[in-house]
Amino acid sequence: MDLGTLVLMYTTLEAPFGWPRAGVKQRDEPQGREPTVTEPRTDRKAGRTLEPIPVERVQTGVRLEKRLLKVLKTIAEYHDITLGDLIEGIVLHVFDGKLPFDKADLGRISQLRDFYGLDLRADASHRLTE
Repeated sequence: MDLGTLVLMYTTLEAPFGWPRAGVKQRDEPQGREPTVTEPRTDRKAGRTLEPIPVERVQTGVRLEKRLLKVLKTIAEYHDITLGDLIEGIVLHVFDGKLPFDKADLGRISQLRDFYGLDLRADASHRLTE
């Protein structure tokens, strides 16, 4: 089965590789200040409960390369989180010198890069023009 079929399945009725079905209700993107989350989360790897950390979020108008955004949105949907949560997680991991994705995620990202034609690599950063 090729990646195009998998993405089509993902965006219609069936869920490939255990990906969540399209149309799963996502939390809305924050508009201005988001209320504090009160429910504890579970760290899947450590198996412990993590207490929420109150923060103040702001709405921003970040511009991203179109294909890059498509890959990010699909990964966020796969993890059932908002795009903002995904970007926060990536940045916080990188700031701590940690990889934000495991090998399985990197494999999915590679497939999505191919599907969306995202041929940009890290060496292209700071050189993109419109």
